[in-house]
Amino acid sequence: MKLKKSFAFGFITLFSLTLAACGNGGKTDDSGSAASTGGKPSGEQVFRVNVLQEMPSADLSLATDTISFTALNNVYEGIYRLDLENNPQPAGAAEKAEVSEDGITYKIKLNEDAKWSDGQPVKAEDYVYGWQRTVDPATASEYAYLYESVKNGADIAAGKKDKGELGIKAVGDYELEITLEKATPYFDYLLAFPSFFPQRKDIVEKYGKEYAANSDNAVYNGPFVLADFDGPGTDTDWSYKKNKDYWDADTVKLDEVKTNVVKEAPTSYNLFQDGQADDVILTGELAQQAANDPALVIQKEASTQYIELNQIDENSPYRNENLRKAISYSIDRKSLVENILGDGSVEPKGLVPADMSKSPDGKEDFAKAADDKIEYDKEKAKEYWEKAKKELKIDSLELDILSSDADSSKKTVEYVQGAIQESLDGVKVTVSPVPFSVRLDRSNKGDFDVVIGGWGADYADPSSFLDLFQTGVSYNRGRYSNTKYDEFVKSAATTNANDPEKRWDDMVNAEKTIMGDMGVIPLYQKAEAHLRAEKVKDVCFHPAGAQYDFKWTYISE
Repeated sequence: MKLKKSFAFGFITLFSLTLAACGNGGKTDDSGSAASTGGKPSGEQVFRVNVLQEMPSADLSLATDTISFTALNNVYEGIYRLDLENNPQPAGAAEKAEVSEDGITYKIKLNEDAKWSDGQPVKAEDYVYGWQRTVDPATASEYAYLYESVKNGADIAAGKKDKGELGIKAVGDYELEITLEKATPYFDYLLAFPSFFPQRKDIVEKYGKEYAANSDNAVYNGPFVLADFDGPGTDTDWSYKKNKDYWDADTVKLDEVKTNVVKEAPTSYNLFQDGQADDVILTGELAQQAANDPALVIQKEASTQYIELNQIDENSPYRNENLRKAISYSIDRKSLVENILGDGSVEPKGLVPADMSKSPDGKEDFAKAADDKIEYDKEKAKEYWEKAKKELKIDSLELDILSSDADSSKKTVEYVQGAIQESLDGVKVTVSPVPFSVRLDRSNKGDFDVVIGGWGADYADPSSFLDLFQTGVSYNRGRYSNTKYDEFVKSAATTNANDPEKRWDDMVNAEKTIMGDMGVIPLYQKAEAHLRAEKVKDVCFHPAGAQYDFKWTYISE
């Protein structure tokens, strides 16, 4: 990429995130190496995977979660695709983009061999339509904000300009010209992210509201096609089948990836032991017991799980900073990750995950630079609770914690329930574990007191987390608001966008501000403990972005 020289020493780095980046069955890969094993496929090329939740959406414009993005990343493809080393490489593009010296204009020649699963060519107009559909306020995409780096993206999402003014245009059938609002150091990674993939206008209009409501109501341009998917939020099994029309079909060795929703770790463990599943997720005691199992694979993610408190109503008690700090100090995160989860997850350094981004000189991790004090202190919890009671003029508080109903989520919410009640006299906590799609829906509507959720990086840059909690952003579900925080985030994205060091300082200050307020309460940095059959090779895992890519996976009996 011919990016402006000032970005040559930018701080987007993935080298410290390649734990099990391309994990081979039967190995815990912590070497950072993601190269293919170079082995040969043998036996039935079917990979059977258990996941923890239903898929909430198969629509590129509407998906927001890791389950959906894994599916979309395997059945679609964008201008770039992250390779085995987590680097963006030409996919829908024929070659790397030609980028102007100021980093504003991208000229992209498309791969003329790329086809949709109905045999039609993937054209420049498909990217233009897909981008415009996602940023269009009528679509109500929660990921429209990612287009703020594209010219007019923010104004279109806000309803101030027409979607046709978005900074992307087709220059013939196989060439795109993209104009950015500002130079964006991580833009290559966005070009490999599902929210920026192409979409077929005729197919979307043909199915209308039923578009992508099942696997038949869409066409695909990725290594696989979605099959046997009956509906978002309810279906508990679906497949990815090899796409015979994929331009690089010779690289794809798997005939099918069978996905099943199994929420209880013991059930998944039994299915693995019986040979009915090839990849399962373990938590708690099962994960701890599997510590020496040769099939264990630990995958550390650029993901933080956190508590959001509903601050929407001006009379909400959760607007009280001392109450939020009392809750935070009451939680023993070391005990949570070691005794409850046991899956390799670690105590959080702050909102932004550790080992994701380095300073412009490459010497300092973002989490260390922010130097947040996230700790367990029962006495401080009591102290802040007393302050909160006086300020709120209350003696007691009842709150309900909303969470997902996967095994690890239920254990986490029950642990947090006990920790708060034990530390804060007069606080009564109930819990509401619900299906993942229900938790997302209720979170979006503000239908909760307190909710346990989380975020995985869409790209390896602190802004992927910090942008979320600006005033008015849809992902800021608790509606935390601090003018100073907003100013730091905005400055990083605009005023200091071209100055890596000042941009870094802005983001560090934003992190310090939200953690100083305890605007959201970090619980842990997520990792997953998998048992993966030794016959399964080259499962590509991306700590940031869409998590799994099965393009290179194969079975070697």
